[in-house]
Amino acid sequence: MGAGLLAHTEKIAARRAVALSVVVPCYNEIGGVAELYRRVTAVCREQAGHSYEIVLVIDGATDGTREAIFELAKKDSHVVGIDLARNYGHQIALSAGLEFCCGERILILDADLQDPPELLKAMMAKMDEGFDVVYGQRLKRQGEGWFKRATAALFYRLLRKMVDVDMALDSGDFRLMNRRALDHLNAMPERYRFIRGMVSWIGLKQVAFAYERHQRFAGTTHYPLKKMVLLAMDAMTSFSIVPLRFASHLGMIFGFLGLAALGYTLFSWVAGSVLPGWTSLAAIVLILGSVQLLVLGIFGEYLGRMYMETKRRPLYLINEIAAHDPAAGKLPVHRLQEMAEELTKGAVRASGRI
Repeated sequence: MGAGLLAHTEKIAARRAVALSVVVPCYNEIGGVAELYRRVTAVCREQAGHSYEIVLVIDGATDGTREAIFELAKKDSHVVGIDLARNYGHQIALSAGLEFCCGERILILDADLQDPPELLKAMMAKMDEGFDVVYGQRLKRQGEGWFKRATAALFYRLLRKMVDVDMALDSGDFRLMNRRALDHLNAMPERYRFIRGMVSWIGLKQVAFAYERHQRFAGTTHYPLKKMVLLAMDAMTSFSIVPLRFASHLGMIFGFLGLAALGYTLFSWVAGSVLPGWTSLAAIVLILGSVQLLVLGIFGEYLGRMYMETKRRPLYLINEIAAHDPAAGKLPVHRLQEMAEELTKGAVRASGRI
């Protein structure tokens, strides 16, 4: 972001500093926006009085979600709608809201209401004990099929074995953080973001909060298998080099197998035995070729992410901000020339923060 924008944003944050921020990424959630607003508003008033904000990040919605959120922002000064320039994905939309919010405590919530906002009271009480992060740990996952539950459980346990970070099991993005933890999170500039892993990497004092996940209030899931696989790949490549080591180990294993096969061939030749035909040789070549392509694919995933990071493009662009506070609405949030100048000086990171 440009230096002028930074100063302007600090003024907004100072005027709108609140005790509690609730950050909600929204993509085609028209069926649940009203209920989301009603329930979140109720718990915020109970826990923070009038010192709260609800930051709704519109991630390229096409079903009227944007209009509904902007209407809420006109009527309620506690609501801020951030309309991203396009669909960037859940993790980046969440990052946009976390960079914009100004609460001392921040609740991350999904718009589908599978994570009940009413749990905020108990989570706040837990944070009062001195914790920096209170993360939700799912005991049950209502409305989700056995395949998704099984693959999610396997993924988190596998990831936990592969990384040096104390990665929380059976945990999504539903969590309560204090400003100290959020500032550390916002200082992390990577593009391929796995928020729950990044929060675990921060450390500080974190504690699990067990709960039962509910069914979606309305609509269908926006996390199909393809997006789940991409998120898993981001998590693996962002927090572990085990896949690279696996490629090396695989090469060593097949190297030893090749030496063994060579020894067997020489022994057979000396003994005068008939050597096997070309079928076995073709099978070996195909196997080795497949392994080589697999290893190249692993290297390519890491190299591709490095390439994208070096471009230093903004993490996201914002189309418009809707807020009851005139100072926070419709800001010229993207002056790319200023941003480029600041990047040249090394003064700011290209994260797209407003």
